[in-house]
Amino acid sequence: MVTRAFPKEEQYGVTAQLRRSALSVPTNIVEGYSRKGSRELLPRLHAPPTFEQAGFPPYPRPNVPTPEHPRLLRVVHVLYSFGTGGLEKGIATVIRNASPGFEHVVLCLATSGPSARLLPPGTRVVELHKPAGNSPPFLWRLSRELKRLQPDVVHTRNWSGIDGMIAARLAGIRGVVHGEHGWGMEDPDGLNPRRLRVRRFVQRWVREYTCVSQAMVGWLREDVGIRRPITQIYNGVDTDQYRPDPLARARVRCELGLAEDAFVAGVVGRLDPIKDHPTLLAAFGRLRAEHPEARLLIIGDGPERARLEALAGDGVLFLGDRGDVPELMRALDVFVLPSRNEGISNTILEAMASGLPVVATRVGGNAELVAEGNTGVLLEAGDPIAMGGALRRYASDPPLGRADGTAGRGLVVTRFRTADMVTAYEGVWRRGARCAVGRGGGRGTRDWGGEALSSDEPPVVR
Repeated sequence: MVTRAFPKEEQYGVTAQLRRSALSVPTNIVEGYSRKGSRELLPRLHAPPTFEQAGFPPYPRPNVPTPEHPRLLRVVHVLYSFGTGGLEKGIATVIRNASPGFEHVVLCLATSGPSARLLPPGTRVVELHKPAGNSPPFLWRLSRELKRLQPDVVHTRNWSGIDGMIAARLAGIRGVVHGEHGWGMEDPDGLNPRRLRVRRFVQRWVREYTCVSQAMVGWLREDVGIRRPITQIYNGVDTDQYRPDPLARARVRCELGLAEDAFVAGVVGRLDPIKDHPTLLAAFGRLRAEHPEARLLIIGDGPERARLEALAGDGVLFLGDRGDVPELMRALDVFVLPSRNEGISNTILEAMASGLPVVATRVGGNAELVAEGNTGVLLEAGDPIAMGGALRRYASDPPLGRADGTAGRGLVVTRFRTADMVTAYEGVWRRGARCAVGRGGGRGTRDWGGEALSSDEPPVVR
C-alpha cells in the first residue's frame, strides 16, 4: 500500500482535488491522525482492483454538486471498521449506487479495512483509531469530528454505533439513524441484559431505525423495546455481477485444480466463531466418506483461520479474502452457510443470484431468503449430521441442485434488487434530514437540489 500525505491547508482545496484526479489507480481519501496527533489526509492507493476484474462495472466517482443538485445531502456512516463482511459490502453498494443528490462519508471508529476497495475512488474515509474499552475522551473527540464533517444525517451501525449516537447528541445533531445488521459471539442472540438496557435508553436520540430482516424487527420491538419508527430493508444484489456462467465455471475450476465433474461446496464469510465453520467441516467429512471426489472451498479470512485449518480434513481449500467472489461462486455446486445467527446474509443472496442451491441454518433472517424445498434446505444450527445429509442429497442428485438454483435466481431477480435497497435507504435519510432542519442538527435550513427533501413516503413502522 502506498500512502501520501497532503498539507492540512490542502485537505479540501483545489490542489488536493487535482492531485487526486491525476492518480492512475482507484483512490480513497483516508483521513486520520498522525502519531503526533495532527490531522492527515492520506489517499489510499489500492493495487489494480480485482473488484473490476471479477465482473463489477467501473468504479463510479463520488457525487459532486451540479446545477440540478447544488447542495448534496451528506450522510456520515459510523461503524467500528470497514473490514470484510456483509455490513461493509452493503454500505459500499449503497454508496456506489447513490442518487445524484447524496454525498457519503465513512467514519471508522478504529481503522478502515479491506472493504474500502469496494468504495468509489475519492470517497472520504475517516479513521479515529479508538483505544480499547469505553473512553469519555474518545466520545468527545468523536463529537468534534462529527461537527467538523457537518452531516445532515448520521447513520450508526450495530453495537459499536452507540458511541456515534452519544457523540451526535453531544454535537447537537438531530438527524440520527441507527441500523442493526447482526450480532457477534460476544452477544450472539442480542440478549445481553446490559446491552439491552443501553440500547433502550439511547433510542431517545434516534430519529429512525433500520434493520435487514423481519426477525430483527421482532428483536428490536420485543426484546430491546424500541418505540421509534423501524424500517426493514432487505439487502440487494447486482444480478449482472452474480450470475451463472458455464465458461467461467470451467475456467475457475481449472485454475483451482478442481475436476469438472467434482462436487464442490463453498462458503463465503469472515472466519469468526459466530459463523460456526467447525460444523461445516464435520458435515463435509461425512460427505467425503461417500463422495471422496468432493471439495469444499472456504472463502474469507479472520481470527479462526489457524484453528479451522487444523480441524480441516482432505479436500478443503482455504482461499482467504478474495476480490473475485462472483467468479468463485460460479465454480460451486452448492452454497453452505452454517452460522449460529445472522441478521441477513448477503452471501446467501449472492449464491442464489449465481444459480446455486443453498444449505443454511434456520437462524435470523435466513428463513426469509431461502424457500425450503424450492431454493434450498434449512436446518438447525450446530447439526453436522443434518448438514451432511443435505450436502449428500445435492451431491447424489445434480438435477435437483440445478432446479433449486434456477428457482433461487428467479427469486432474487424479482425481490432483492439493488435499486430497491438504495431507494429505501435514501428515503430514510431524507426523513432524517427533514427532522434535523431548523432544529440545531445537520447544516441548518438548506436546499439539497430540490429532490432530496421532496420525498413524503412514511417510514415502514412495525
